[in-house]
Amino acid sequence: MRDDEPLIWHEATNSYIVSRYEDVERVFKDKKGEFSTENYDWQIEPVHGRTILQLSGREHAVRRALVAPAFRGSDLRDKFLPVIERNSRELIDRFRTTGSVDLVTDYASRFPVNVIADMLGLDKSDYDRFHGWYTAVIAFLGNLSGDQEVIRAGERTRVEFAEYMLPIIRERREAPGDDLLSVLCTAEVDGVRMSDEDIKAFCSLLLAAGGETTDKAIAAIFANLLRHPDQLAAVRADRELISRAFAETLRYTPPVHMIMRQSTTEVALSGGTVPAGATVTCLIGAANRDGNRYRDPDSFDIFREDLAATNAFSAAADHLAFALGRHFCVGALLAKAEVEIGVGQLLDAMPDIRLADGFDPVEHGVFTRGPQSLPVRFTPISG
Repeated sequence: MRDDEPLIWHEATNSYIVSRYEDVERVFKDKKGEFSTENYDWQIEPVHGRTILQLSGREHAVRRALVAPAFRGSDLRDKFLPVIERNSRELIDRFRTTGSVDLVTDYASRFPVNVIADMLGLDKSDYDRFHGWYTAVIAFLGNLSGDQEVIRAGERTRVEFAEYMLPIIRERREAPGDDLLSVLCTAEVDGVRMSDEDIKAFCSLLLAAGGETTDKAIAAIFANLLRHPDQLAAVRADRELISRAFAETLRYTPPVHMIMRQSTTEVALSGGTVPAGATVTCLIGAANRDGNRYRDPDSFDIFREDLAATNAFSAAADHLAFALGRHFCVGALLAKAEVEIGVGQLLDAMPDIRLADGFDPVEHGVFTRGPQSLPVRFTPISG
């Protein structure tokens, strides 16, 4: 597709599919106002409610200014790095003496959800409910076949999550603490504050987007490094390389493979023209393997010179896994912190980590993609 049909009409998804780096980059950066995020009206609003992803212009800028400070700078460093370190350590303590673990089911799928629940000041004993909710939301997002049971489960999730969150939000408004939910309840920019519904929708989005993506990123980093022992050894010897391993993983095996946009006008892209009012599906995985953008694109190489780790977690990134432009992932630095801390602690606990005998990691998924299981063995550290 990328070489011969870089723009195709795909009837099953009722969308135009683009797969070249230059086209996906153009859609995301959208310097001419040719694309909107109105696709989220039907893609995620039924399960989250109206979120920041759907906003544009000043409304988007103000809303992003309300939530962004919690995910960068001193708030992230002082408030939430200890939360990340504690939650990672608690999970690793459960298996550090066993000699074996499934990094997906026992760590990666739990770690980011626990961190977000802890940041929000929610009860981590509700983990199973959070995980069930975000699994239903991700299934709804990737429900290309229109499965009615998936639709119903997603709609139930919106109701159940609202019933859970709204009373807690009202309590935090009355008696705010120093958790992220209290920050959201009290934040104000230009006289604008978030409504209870705004906060609930953002928390729903945060659990799903922040849980599913970091979960798959951590699993993918280890799958990639375990397949490349020399690079694993380099990362173990120099933990500064974890960010490079994360950046290359985001390029090579991104957790999110598809992001949609809506054309606001007729747009000429490689291979043809998209009419106004059409859905455009951007294939991130394909664009991130475009040979016109990357040397030897199908090789995992944390030392590659055509991918800069220094800006890989900003809107100036050389890869497309966090999108680009005004809707660049607001949680990118949180994800970076989670990955650097989590991978570092796992390497400390498992100095000779190796895949279980005969196991070959296989990716699963369409919209989001990663290993469903990653059993590893290691020699427990005595004392």
